[in-house]
Amino acid sequence: MLVIRLNRVGRRNKAQFRIVVQEHTIAPGGRHIAIVGSYNPHTKVIILKEDEIKKYIANGAQPSDSVHNLLVRENVIDAPKRSVKMPDKEVEEDAEDNAEKKEETPTEKVTEKKVASAEKKEDAPAEQKTLEKKSSDAETKANKEEKSDKKETK
Repeated sequence: MLVIRLNRVGRRNKAQFRIVVQEHTIAPGGRHIAIVGSYNPHTKVIILKEDEIKKYIANGAQPSDSVHNLLVRENVIDAPKRSVKMPDKEVEEDAEDNAEKKEETPTEKVTEKKVASAEKKEDAPAEQKTLEKKSSDAETKANKEEKSDKKETK
């Protein structure tokens, strides 16, 4: 499917755009079929090849939202403008989710984790508790020995 889209050219902070016809799978800066206009957003100068644009649209090319609005503004096509901005509804839902997350303080999370770990230890049989204690003691001894070995090598 062909698309009519903007291709950014120009140097940093001085953007200019070519209006190009491309395959929709190709990156906007990539290979194009035709250049059908240009747009300078700083000076608001728009140069269009109206007959070529109408020909491509008649053959099934779809303009991007920004190009569609630009063509409507220049009276090349007769259609209502499209909304380019993100809908506000999604932003409001995200804000509500963030507010709910902020209500729960970090200390509450820590205490919940401690309670959960304590409950797990209480549920474990006495033999497991002693094994866990022995293994943790052995690990701490091993760590101390490694640290002392490192100090001696220095």
